[in-house]
Amino acid sequence: MPDDINEIDFLEGVSKFQSARMGAFWEDMLALLRGQSAELLSFDEIRARLRLREEYYKGLQEVPVDQVVGSVGRYKDFTAKFLPRKNKMQERWSRVYAVASGMMGLPPIELYKVGDVYFVRDGNHRVSVAKQLGATYIQAHVTELPTSISLKPGISEQELDELTAYAEFLDITRLPYTRPHHQSMELSETSRYDDLLGHIYLHGAVKERHDGQPVTLDEAAADWYDNVYRPAVTLIRKYDMMRYMPKRTEGDLYLWMVDHLREVKEVYGDQASSRTFSDALVDYLVSKQIGVPRDLLHEKDQTVTLARVDLEQQLEEYRARFEPLRTDAVEIAPISVNGDHEDE
Repeated sequence: MPDDINEIDFLEGVSKFQSARMGAFWEDMLALLRGQSAELLSFDEIRARLRLREEYYKGLQEVPVDQVVGSVGRYKDFTAKFLPRKNKMQERWSRVYAVASGMMGLPPIELYKVGDVYFVRDGNHRVSVAKQLGATYIQAHVTELPTSISLKPGISEQELDELTAYAEFLDITRLPYTRPHHQSMELSETSRYDDLLGHIYLHGAVKERHDGQPVTLDEAAADWYDNVYRPAVTLIRKYDMMRYMPKRTEGDLYLWMVDHLREVKEVYGDQASSRTFSDALVDYLVSKQIGVPRDLLHEKDQTVTLARVDLEQQLEEYRARFEPLRTDAVEIAPISVNGDHEDE
């Protein structure tokens, strides 16, 4: 044992490790019985699924320990609660515990930040020990991978699949780059991102005919966001419509409004050409027997007219033209960890 490690603290660390190791066993067993995963999130998997490419060093920070949910390379060695899974980890874990219990304390760890969660680049044992000591915060050098996707602690596999589909939509449209402060367009049904892409492609086709020059998908998406989606969300928020559908998203309601206006046009033909988003909201409230605000009855907003035949034709063209972009694998080079680290 090194001279700088107090023997009493080390022996206490051994005892704490054995307790933590038993806790890991029961955490794995309960997760197995519930059909859930007790593993930490893999940084490389999250980085690839959310298509994260840029990173920026954010300096030394105090990070909430409970928001550290994954690891770069050691995510199988610890449970989701950062309990050690392998008996062979006892010596190192106990040494880290002894240092943490001493006067000097532990040096800062290194973390990647994605959304509201963190992944350990270096310092997995230190995080595990800090949790066993009941620490609320831990010092860390933080490198952030910016994303507009909300990744939070406790995310389920289904929620991660939904975020993956949303990330794919954002990657194809490039809205995080052309409109970095865009409002959320998340949908409850991942299959409907194809509908959103179809609307964007249709919007681009209309704009191309109007302007008499080619329009890229990036340009179509940005113009659609500025002139169709954002005004719709502004209207939704103005009348606090989401309180009537707490389990849905603003993107869901946008799609419902477009679908509803298209259906009205099918029934009434050209007589329905003046129907707007505000009219769709009125129809929704009436269908739910909810009082309609007087201001909404007199709202003047952008007219939206989409004929089903046009939309379906454009959707088919979109799929033929852009489907290869969606199925191509996104290759992201793995991040190497340089230097001699305590954990790696």
